[in-house]
Amino acid sequence: MDGFDYTGWIIIPVLIFLARLMDVSLATFRHILIFKGMRKIVPAIGFVEVLIWLVAITQVMQNLSNIASYLGFASGFAAGTYLGIVLEEKIALGHQLVRIITQRKTPELRAALSTSRFGVTVVPAQGSKGPVDIFFVAVERKRMKKLIKCIRECDPDLFFTIEDVRSVSSAGVWGHNADFGGELAMEGTLKKK
Repeated sequence: MDGFDYTGWIIIPVLIFLARLMDVSLATFRHILIFKGMRKIVPAIGFVEVLIWLVAITQVMQNLSNIASYLGFASGFAAGTYLGIVLEEKIALGHQLVRIITQRKTPELRAALSTSRFGVTVVPAQGSKGPVDIFFVAVERKRMKKLIKCIRECDPDLFFTIEDVRSVSSAGVWGHNADFGGELAMEGTLKKK
C-alpha cells in the first residue's frame, strides 16, 4: 500500500460526498420551505447551499481523472436528497388537512376528535352509495400521528385523505380557545406571516 494516494482516492471523495450531502439536504429543505410559504429564511439557506456546492464542484474539477470523486459527488447527491426529506419529516413544519368520509353517522368520531382537541367540521354529502358525512380536520403536522391514531381507534376502516396546506388564516377555532361546536374549526397555534 506504499504509494497509494489516500488523499486523492479516499479523503477528497469523502469530503466531496459530505459537501454534497450537506448542500443537497439544504436544497431539498429549501424547496420544501418555499412550498410552505416560509420565504424569509430561504435566501440564507440558498446562499450556504451554493457556497458548499461550489467547494464540492471545485474539488471534482481539480480531480477529473479520479472516478472516486465522481462517485462521491453522485452518492452525496442521492444521500443528501434522502436526508433532506427525513429532516423535513422530523421537523414537521406546517399544517395538513385531513378529509374523512364515512357512510355511517358517527357522532362517536366527532366526539373523539373534539375530546382529543382536534377541531372538526362535518359536512353532509352524497356519495355513490348514498348519504355520507365528510369530516374536515386541519392539524399541525407534528400532531398528525395522534390524529390518525384517534381515527383508527374509532373505526379502523374509515376512508381518509391527507393534503398539505400552504397556509392558514385566523378564521376558525384554534387550540386552547376551541369550542369545537361544529363550526369551521382548526387546531394548533396560529403564526402570522
